[in-house]
Amino acid sequence: MTTPEIAVVGSLNADLTVRVPRFPAPGETISGDGFAIVPGGKGANQAAAAGRLGGRVAMIGQVGADAQGALLREALQGAGVDTRLVAVDESAATGVAVITIDAHGENEIILAAGANGTFAPERLAPALGALRSARVVLLQLEIPLATVLRAAAEARSAGAVVILDPAPAIPIPDQLLSLADYVTPNERELAILVGGTPTGDDTPLDAVDAMARTVLARGAARVLVKLGARGARLVAPEMARSWPARQVHAVDTTAAGDAFNGSLAVELTEGASLDQAVRFATTAASISVTRAGAQPSLPTRSEVEAVLQGRWLQD
Repeated sequence: MTTPEIAVVGSLNADLTVRVPRFPAPGETISGDGFAIVPGGKGANQAAAAGRLGGRVAMIGQVGADAQGALLREALQGAGVDTRLVAVDESAATGVAVITIDAHGENEIILAAGANGTFAPERLAPALGALRSARVVLLQLEIPLATVLRAAAEARSAGAVVILDPAPAIPIPDQLLSLADYVTPNERELAILVGGTPTGDDTPLDAVDAMARTVLARGAARVLVKLGARGARLVAPEMARSWPARQVHAVDTTAAGDAFNGSLAVELTEGASLDQAVRFATTAASISVTRAGAQPSLPTRSEVEAVLQGRWLQD
């Protein structure tokens, strides 16, 4: 494979998914169906999203020496992702996510980090060349924060565009935010990022803007908020604007944010304008939610272009 233009530093998980009519109350047992084990992890999902769209992508992360780890590497290779920098921790199991999906396509996720949790900063050493040569670096928070910080610093020092997905939502130091060209939370993650309480998925835009400007004040260059069915909202020092979402019937929203980030990275490496890149990313995300599974839901370039050109005939 040629030198990657996109480097993804993050998690690889085996997703154990089950569909439920609704989420159970505390202490309640309910019946579900449709159990499946599919490749996932926010890092791997974003790498697969970019690879399936034709991007030149390298995945940087870690799995265990088990069948699940082999499954995850093979899935990424099938999406066109370079996995030579996916390390193996002989002492840890591959990470696992237990995902329940309700009748509306919403999800609840429990993570067991496994080898993702032992991916310490010093284990980035073999990947520093790829980080320093990439044009765009994608980061998330399912690996140790110290490793994310090291990767962001290496990427920024080499002039790469750094896209930080602050998920799962945890306290983030200003040092990391200041290394990000784009911070891409959803509404709930944005509220947690500024120390607030998530109020749902219909936060008024003036409140979204106010929270985003708090993140800007902490050092981020731009905040690109993923608003689900409402599209995306960019807040930068000089502007704020929205992109609408294509309205579809959501089956599974697990990988929507990852489809968005991976697509955004591909478009930025290809020299697209920000307007074109975000339109492309919202379209890719809208396709992903119409399908079950994380990586299985990610669209190809021809599918995204068909929607953008008005040739898509199904939800």
